[in-house]
Amino acid sequence: MAPQQLKPKRPLTWLITGCSSGFGLSLARIVQAKGHNLVATSREPSKTPDLISEIEGKGGKWLKLDVNDLECGKVIEELEAQGQAIDVLVNNAGFCIYNVAENFTDKEVRDLMETLYFGPSRLIRAAIKHQRQRRFGVIVNISSGAALEANPSMGAYAAAKGALDCMAKALAKEVDTFNIRVLTVLLGTFNTSMGSATILGQNPLPEDYKGSMSEKIMEMMSKGQFAPNGDKDKAMNAVYEVVVGEGIGENHEAEKVLPLGRDLAARVRTVQDYLAHAMEVFGNVCNNVQLEDD
Repeated sequence: MAPQQLKPKRPLTWLITGCSSGFGLSLARIVQAKGHNLVATSREPSKTPDLISEIEGKGGKWLKLDVNDLECGKVIEELEAQGQAIDVLVNNAGFCIYNVAENFTDKEVRDLMETLYFGPSRLIRAAIKHQRQRRFGVIVNISSGAALEANPSMGAYAAAKGALDCMAKALAKEVDTFNIRVLTVLLGTFNTSMGSATILGQNPLPEDYKGSMSEKIMEMMSKGQFAPNGDKDKAMNAVYEVVVGEGIGENHEAEKVLPLGRDLAARVRTVQDYLAHAMEVFGNVCNNVQLEDD
């Protein structure tokens, strides 16, 4: 059994990206309601003055932070220099572009990688060195079932989410000895704005894909027919409890993955079956390609 994380007996300071709506806003409100310190961020704060007033009226901060900015890590550096230690970094900001894998432009793929992998990676690097010196910290990456088992038309999004998830697995092993925890939150479909903010790739779908599952998903998303089955507030309350070790998180502070959503549970089983089938078919050869003794 892995040792539980040692936490300071004080309110924690959370920095959350993408707080203008959805999961980010929900978690920000929970964090403040529970008496912790909050640094909420968004790319364009001027678009949400009411939310800024709400958060700052309760003692929090709201800062401009665009994770695509190559210098975005400076936000953390500046806060740390001012004496505001970032105990919990939540990488939440994100978006999705839908198209079949062969049809994405280089720019579309790079844009997704920038927002979903490179940006969070920059923030993690900025936060970790301070958390390491204090011997405490939590990195939370809001991920997706797409990183486990991607649906058609979501290949580029899945690749970017999967990249961060894989990096997080290595990071967790590297910083565990410094009392720093890395938590990947795998989410199914929830009632956020993702369904109403659909972006289709600029290249039209080739004729050969007409009637395919890719076309059906892209049409469903673009017409607002997306029907989530998860409650974002329940999900973010679960994230909060697992981070602080209360409620469902009690005695589970060492866990590295938090799966949330009924549809996510089905995708986990799909991946388990996928790998089990591969080992059933090829397990013998898998275990017999070793170097032979001379």
